[in-house]
Amino acid sequence: MTALSFSDVSVRIDGAQILDGVSWAVGAGEHWALLGPNGAGKSTLLSLAAAARHPTSGTVEVLGERLGRTDVRVLRRRIGIVDARTDRLVPPALDVEAVVLTGASGTRLPQWERYDDPVRRRAGELLALVGCGALAGRRYGTLSQGERQRVLLARALMAAPELLLLDEPAVGLDLPAREALLLALTAAARERPALVTVCATHHVEELPPTTTHALLLRGGRVAASGPAATTIASAPLSACFDVPIEVDLRAGRFAARARASWLD
Repeated sequence: MTALSFSDVSVRIDGAQILDGVSWAVGAGEHWALLGPNGAGKSTLLSLAAAARHPTSGTVEVLGERLGRTDVRVLRRRIGIVDARTDRLVPPALDVEAVVLTGASGTRLPQWERYDDPVRRRAGELLALVGCGALAGRRYGTLSQGERQRVLLARALMAAPELLLLDEPAVGLDLPAREALLLALTAAARERPALVTVCATHHVEELPPTTTHALLLRGGRVAASGPAATTIASAPLSACFDVPIEVDLRAGRFAARARASWLD
């Protein structure tokens, strides 16, 4: 099954063209990076993939359901999201286990009557998977930003989503916290081989080694799309960011830097 299918998709907001003629297909089990400069349209594209927005023109199919012809409230239950907005909505006084459990009910606050023993065991397993098992009893508001991101990942996985969308999940994290998050993302991909992920980021160093494909956006248009090794490369990234960039790939991890002479 094609997890995401965009056909000639455009989005206009308040008269501004945010996406323009985007066509894109994501297959089962694929892990996509979404890269591009500020204002390229990455967040808008993710909102379409999350069934949170409809296109101005073109067609969008998410998990086999066409937007505009399906009940998006039902569709959203099949999608997991990790982003800054979710973090802001979590009550800081909730303990970590309760935060993860809300992922099973898709609610902001716990619905305790819906959490039987298997659900609670699953919450514990997911916390262990993302390296946060020891934090179960801690208040969410006392966690570091990196710990919160991993807890939100466990929460997103509670409903066994078919599609996981990550909007700059490593933003603001220091190096150890970033690496812990990437380990958690790698573990999640290995635990559920059919899970599809799309990770939007500004920095290729924030991509897990499980990344299989990449979509580059520039000015709301597709600049490049395809397998990660050939798309997250010097020439495509240089054209996308309009800066001469050198890209290295080692053990599945990308690193990018501007050429020293680019300001000359």
